[in-house]
Amino acid sequence: MLAVWMLAVSVFSRNLPDEMVARILGVMGLVCIGFLLFMLTTSNPFDRLLPAAADGRDLNPLLQDPGMVFHPPMLYMGYVGFSVAFAFAIAALLDGRLDATWARWSRPWTTAAWFFMTLGIALGSFWAYYELGWGGWWFWDPVENASFMPWLIGTALIHSLAVTEKRGSFKVWTVFLAIFAFALSLLGTFLVRSGVLTSVHAFATDPRRGIFILAFLAVVVGGSLALFAWRAPRIGLGGRFALVSREALLLTNNAILVTAAGAVMLGTLYPLILDALGLGKISVGPPYFETVFVPLMAPALFLMGVGPIARWREASVPELAERLKWALAVSVVAAIAVPFVMGQWSAMKSFGLLLAFWIFASSAAGARGKLRTMTRAQLGMLIAHAGMGVFVVGVAMVKGYEVDQDLKMEPGDTSTIGGYTFRFDNVGERNGPNYVAARGTVTVMRGGATVATLHPEKRLYKVQNMPMTEAAIDSGLTRDLYVSLGEQVGERAWTVRIYHKPFVSWIWGGCVIMALGGLLAASDRRYRMATRRQETPEPGAGAAAGQGSR
Repeated sequence: MLAVWMLAVSVFSRNLPDEMVARILGVMGLVCIGFLLFMLTTSNPFDRLLPAAADGRDLNPLLQDPGMVFHPPMLYMGYVGFSVAFAFAIAALLDGRLDATWARWSRPWTTAAWFFMTLGIALGSFWAYYELGWGGWWFWDPVENASFMPWLIGTALIHSLAVTEKRGSFKVWTVFLAIFAFALSLLGTFLVRSGVLTSVHAFATDPRRGIFILAFLAVVVGGSLALFAWRAPRIGLGGRFALVSREALLLTNNAILVTAAGAVMLGTLYPLILDALGLGKISVGPPYFETVFVPLMAPALFLMGVGPIARWREASVPELAERLKWALAVSVVAAIAVPFVMGQWSAMKSFGLLLAFWIFASSAAGARGKLRTMTRAQLGMLIAHAGMGVFVVGVAMVKGYEVDQDLKMEPGDTSTIGGYTFRFDNVGERNGPNYVAARGTVTVMRGGATVATLHPEKRLYKVQNMPMTEAAIDSGLTRDLYVSLGEQVGERAWTVRIYHKPFVSWIWGGCVIMALGGLLAASDRRYRMATRRQETPEPGAGAAAGQGSR
């Protein structure tokens, strides 16, 4: 994948100065050498196994799923893609020139890596939802966090590059974000490949691999920061801006994203550090992450609506209030009304929906009358923000209105949740290619009419003698009906878990919309034009963050 990224850079960077392209490819080549040495010294694919195994141990049953064909490649394209942003930053430091031109060259590659990362995380979340059988879509697993941290830093980097391109500001900040986005990608590799974690995502338990990756991480980060310290005096500070301006709002949002990434890193690594130091074993789970992460994200989502409307250099608070008053009014009314329509109101449910509707309404206010004249980068930003709004709706509705029951059911038993009646009909046996399964039949009815017939399974994979729960799901635009089959607890009785999950599909739909917005922004033709000189932006220009210096 790293070689594919290098090939893409060499093909699509023909309009860049040859010296710059050579430095970029040189940095990526050094990274490639590091990974090749890692494979040859700790994971040599040419090692022989003599005598050869008569039969394999079978793939982990959790991974015997078509989703595994798409999720890991997408995620690793994102991981490795951040090496391009890193290479651009190091090449610019070597050249001693961090300016708007460098930011313009780097933006599409960073956005492309972010696109793959977003899709990869969404696919992993969806896989966990339907494959693990417990109905969750995010569990703050350490390996999930390992991909989420570079995504947060990559999101901050995209916005920081926009300011550097448009106003020449945030140069130091942008370089740091580029370095640490790739460093966190290496950290994710360490967590997965070192054996320090026990996770459905982790594999390869040889400690030598972890030591090598840690050493490689130290060389990459240490060398990059040393180069930065050497070149820092030549960077400059960039344009000035007022306390209320688009730059200030984007900087605040970036600070929140970096703080959130730090909070996730603390919760992920703290138990590992305590264990390594022999100070005991602790578990940091969803309560910590939700308590810390959600309050950080609320102001970030609010600023998402204000930032694209504010002017560069200096904005007027009364002007912002005038442009956004109707967006705020619509958001408040909708956030109060929707919970009443759903039949249950609470402050937290209403607040989550308020943030989602605020993103929709403020984006619409900012785009009013400008859609036809928007560049692809601007339109991509608008779509990505709308995707975040869709995602927040899904999270707020699932967290607020999900209903589940754990039941002991015999054939003919029924249970009603969310207006749907689930009837447990029977359990039969089924032989799969490498497993045997108890296959249940559950009929779902509403108003006397059959809505769906679901077939959850309890499988036993023969080679590893490993039981697996295969959930059955009836998906819809506004709800999912989810059934998983547990253990047999009598001659005819089984434990059954049923869920009614409103709007859960909006979580992954929002992620796909965000990714498509990023892809559209990365395809902006301005990034493919020859730009061999720094262009001076017009002071006080009020274009959106995705607009270049034209």
